[in-house]
Amino acid sequence: MAVRNMRNLPFLWISVKNMKFKIVATVALLACFGFAEQALGLNQLDLDQLKATNACPRCNLSGADLTQQNLTGVDLRGADLSGATLSQANLTNADLTGANLEGAVLNSVNLSGASLTGANLKSASLENADLSYAGFISADLEAANLKDAKLLFTNFRGANFRLTTQANGVVTSDKPYGWSLERQNSRECNEFKPENTLGTTCYTK
Repeated sequence: MAVRNMRNLPFLWISVKNMKFKIVATVALLACFGFAEQALGLNQLDLDQLKATNACPRCNLSGADLTQQNLTGVDLRGADLSGATLSQANLTNADLTGANLEGAVLNSVNLSGASLTGANLKSASLENADLSYAGFISADLEAANLKDAKLLFTNFRGANFRLTTQANGVVTSDKPYGWSLERQNSRECNEFKPENTLGTTCYTK
């Protein structure tokens, strides 16, 4: 009886080995799916939630195509919209506080009355955008394009401007600084401008 059991040991060892291999393969496959989802960025469930409820705070919408969407009053606080396309979308009174809009395309978007406090808008394009009454307090606008944007009582207090294309086409200096509309004259406006650097830290029509 003992000899027979000893003879079965190789088969048991092979079975255990096969089971371990299957477990490892399954874990690896699940990990691949996880990495694939991260690589794709956009979470379809989050997109569906946005369309159904007009609210998706802290959602992953990176790379989403929201062209011409009506998102009036939408709640996208802390959402990841990096690389997203929102051209000609209606984001009136939207809450984009702390949202990541790095590299996003917002050409001709309506952001009037929207809150973008602390938002990341690095390299974002906002050409011809309506930014009336919008708040960009402490937002990062490094290398952003605001050419021909409508600025009416727009609040940029504490916003970071560096190599930013302003509404009048002037590119700001390469030194980071906070921009406040409270600066009334050119001397105060250019307070943070390095010497021998083209551009101005003020918005001028």
